[in-house]
Amino acid sequence: MALNVIKLGGNEIDSAEFLSAFVQAVAAAPEPPVLIHGGGKEITALGNRLGMVEKRIEGLRVTDADYLQVVEMMLGGVINKRLVRALNLAGANAIGLTGADLNLMRAEKLLNPHGDLGFVGHITTVNGEAIRMFTSRGIVPVVAPIGFGFDGQPYNINADHAALALAQGVNADALMFVTNVPGVKIDGAVVPHLSLADVEAQIASGQINGGMIPKARSAVEAVSAGVRSVVICDLDGLRRSGGGTIIS
Repeated sequence: MALNVIKLGGNEIDSAEFLSAFVQAVAAAPEPPVLIHGGGKEITALGNRLGMVEKRIEGLRVTDADYLQVVEMMLGGVINKRLVRALNLAGANAIGLTGADLNLMRAEKLLNPHGDLGFVGHITTVNGEAIRMFTSRGIVPVVAPIGFGFDGQPYNINADHAALALAQGVNADALMFVTNVPGVKIDGAVVPHLSLADVEAQIASGQINGGMIPKARSAVEAVSAGVRSVVICDLDGLRRSGGGTIIS
């Protein structure tokens, strides 16, 4: 049974039109994937409404105790359950999870040489057996990127990093980054395949630029860490086999 891990970004989740089409595609898939989602945009919006000041270090949100409550509320609650409801309405059998459920994602504090990130963590272990227990029964696990430590402390996890750890932990056949772009474009056209060396060369040449750089580098990291292949695609690529850009 093939198992794919799909990472869905917060900007995509925020679009009702995109979300509706996405859950239809997942519900129609022959085998249930594992979903992991972000939600940074909505976390920031709620933090602003509560008068919190957002701080970032190298793109990672500094998460103090107050901001951690917002992260848990939005990622583990509002956003996760929105996805689960939408999937179940579309005909899938979905369940929402965080790292605390079934010891799914254990984590430790992430140390950064450029400053203290607070309660931001990195995943140390994944309970892949629990994930496969769900998928083998036709259930789509929907995972919020919140880990927890061996002392019980919850940690905010970067969604791309969590997707990588989850793909490794379940020995996934592919890790898919589903976005609003059809794949990696070189000279204006989507390329069907890139090697790890190709990615770095095209970043250096400027062909891969802007928001595609972190996606492509996350793909390189995933393949280097043992994930068989990474696919960067849009909804059309998700619906049809071979769509988007495969990095391997």
